[in-house]
Amino acid sequence: MELFFNPFDNLVCILLGISFTVWFTLLLVFIIVPAIFGVSFGIRRLYMKTLLKIFEWATLRIERGAKEKNHPLYKPYSNGKMYLDSAPEFEMSDIFYFARRGVESIMDDEVTKRFSAEELESWNLLTRSNNNFHYISLRLTVLWGLGLLIRYGFLLPLRVTLAFTGVGLLVVLTSVVGLLPNGRIKNFLSEKVHLMCYRICVRALTAIITYHDSENKPKNGGICVANHTSPIDVIILASDGCYAMVGQIHGGLIGVIQRSMVKACPHVWFERSEVKDRHLVAKRLSDHIEDKTKLPILIFPEGTCINNTSVMMFKKGSFEIGATVYPVAIKYDPRFGDAFWNSSKFGMVNYLLRMMSSWAIVCSVWYLPPMSREGEDAVQFANRVKAAIARQGGLVDLLWDGGLKRGKVKDTFKEEQQKLYSKILHRCNGSF
Repeated sequence: MELFFNPFDNLVCILLGISFTVWFTLLLVFIIVPAIFGVSFGIRRLYMKTLLKIFEWATLRIERGAKEKNHPLYKPYSNGKMYLDSAPEFEMSDIFYFARRGVESIMDDEVTKRFSAEELESWNLLTRSNNNFHYISLRLTVLWGLGLLIRYGFLLPLRVTLAFTGVGLLVVLTSVVGLLPNGRIKNFLSEKVHLMCYRICVRALTAIITYHDSENKPKNGGICVANHTSPIDVIILASDGCYAMVGQIHGGLIGVIQRSMVKACPHVWFERSEVKDRHLVAKRLSDHIEDKTKLPILIFPEGTCINNTSVMMFKKGSFEIGATVYPVAIKYDPRFGDAFWNSSKFGMVNYLLRMMSSWAIVCSVWYLPPMSREGEDAVQFANRVKAAIARQGGLVDLLWDGGLKRGKVKDTFKEEQQKLYSKILHRCNGSF
């Protein structure tokens, strides 16, 4: 039998080989190697500035087109508040205060709107961020189509490649480092491996991060607490310093990553049956922070993801241990991509695909001065830390429990509102 070779097939194979070689060479030179040494060429920040110029132009085109064609545009919703007169004079119209508060609680309460993506005042050329999208002009539509092609045709494959590279290197290298005996060399290599892999994963999201007040970065023997918006909060913080993670042991790919990481670094993983044992959790955390050679623990006390407009109630568990707490405030810029994970709407894979198909992830991180308990209980200390994070990040400080995302309101919160209304009624009755 004679074999026939098509020259065209050979040419295709050669071109594909050259394409893959160029692709991975660019990844190695411009992304992976800079991630290893923690340097940046400034390409991402230039990309961010370019996007801002395009968004400004698109917004102006939308406003002009809407004005000419009378298209309905999104207008920021302003929430007015009703304040009672300080003079205790009762009028029949006062009952409308309670009716209005009830209607406001249904239409625009300050809790449930924290569990959905915030609206943007200007369009970022993503249809997912504008539910009232209308055709305005041909040039704007062409620009949107070009952006779609860039995000899904170039950025998404690049980011997926980087993500697999970062996670793969993390699993392999931490497993190798875990074979070394405990000591300074192992700790040094573990830190370098974690930083390199997390920085590659950060580049997989085209994350542009600005760190402030690095002199306050968490130190060994302490607990780092931060507001929680997304699972990528961990990557954002760990790309600037190493932490001991705390969490439940999982199966599948996440379980493989956890088992490899703990070989190189003493992370604190719990079995499902152990998570609800508060005393066991506190004991494990206390034992970890007493060893000053171990990394600071990273904890998100809210216990759930909030849409980065507010900070909700901190669980008191991590504040009962008595360790030094290092507060960290994280604020995302939603103009480039919404980092909030609405877990009741999107699964993890779907969420990550949305992140990787966004323009970029832009955020600021503030390291606040360390804080310790000053003659206060754990709840008061947690509230003080939470207030500091909210103030620095420009977030709304709320006392509500993030568990309301899936549960019912606790009776204690209902009683507080009842006491507030009773005081108002008492003032009104005193006016007769």
